[in-house]
Amino acid sequence: MIDKYGRSIDYLRISITDRCNLRCIYCMPPQGVTFKPHSSILRYEEIIKIVEVGTELGIKKVRITGGEPLVRQGVVDLIKELRKISALEDITMTTNGVLLPKYAFALKRAGLSRVNISLDSLNPDTYKTITRRGEFSQAIEGIKAALEVGLNPVKINTVVMKGLNDSELENFVELTKDKDLHVRFIEYMPMGETSLLSGNYYVPLNEFKEKIINKMGMVPVNIKNNGPSKDFKVPGAKGTVGFITAISHNFCSTCNRMRLTADGFLRPCLASDVEVNMRDEDGKISTEGVREKFEKALLLKPISHNFYKNNFFPKKNMSQIGG
Repeated sequence: MIDKYGRSIDYLRISITDRCNLRCIYCMPPQGVTFKPHSSILRYEEIIKIVEVGTELGIKKVRITGGEPLVRQGVVDLIKELRKISALEDITMTTNGVLLPKYAFALKRAGLSRVNISLDSLNPDTYKTITRRGEFSQAIEGIKAALEVGLNPVKINTVVMKGLNDSELENFVELTKDKDLHVRFIEYMPMGETSLLSGNYYVPLNEFKEKIINKMGMVPVNIKNNGPSKDFKVPGAKGTVGFITAISHNFCSTCNRMRLTADGFLRPCLASDVEVNMRDEDGKISTEGVREKFEKALLLKPISHNFYKNNFFPKKNMSQIGG
């Protein structure tokens, strides 16, 4: 699939649930959200059909997201079925890690390639503040489980927030020295009701990047297929450190992805409210209908995101999209 700006779309992020066992401040408001009824959530069989058609059109990689994907029953079986689609080169997952001790081995055996684990603080109290209900020790056990079963490379996603965790960046870099962990610092993205907090927490990564690189003695590295991350490492370290500047220096010109929401809408761009309903008028998922919807979404993919332009923020929270 080539969009009208010449970008090749080969990556589909699939949210399988809007539910989560945490309440991270950049993902949903303090009161939570009204979850979609089970009847409106895509069945696994429907997801498989969408992916099968997607691979015929050029999709090569999928990432399973949520909410928190591991709170949905049967996720291991979904990975097994996705692995049967021969055209898929990569099946990954983004998770908060809390349930990985229970599922890591089964996910690896089912065919999951690797995981990204959200971890926004190395301080237990700050971690609980950010997640509103999470236990730091559970997230750490999840990281250990991922490393033990070989869900490599294990990437740590850290949303940098002014006044909350921006003093911890060097500590995260230290993690990469002795462990095969790949930390990626991510700018706060204003989504839905959490956009109201962006003025409090958003900080451009360039305010920290050069200082950290110089102080920690990091050198640039080129990691194939590492998406929008600009990567560095401490010489001799096992892991790497990446910077993802979605707001201050966007990478829209090389965007290769679309997003499928848990309730069956295809979003050409994370930072846009434009969606295409993957269901036909009768509410069903059909092979021909899915093909047409992919083609329609391709035409609707914008040249770049509109964060902060004319005070625009997407209406849905990150947990409702599967960022």
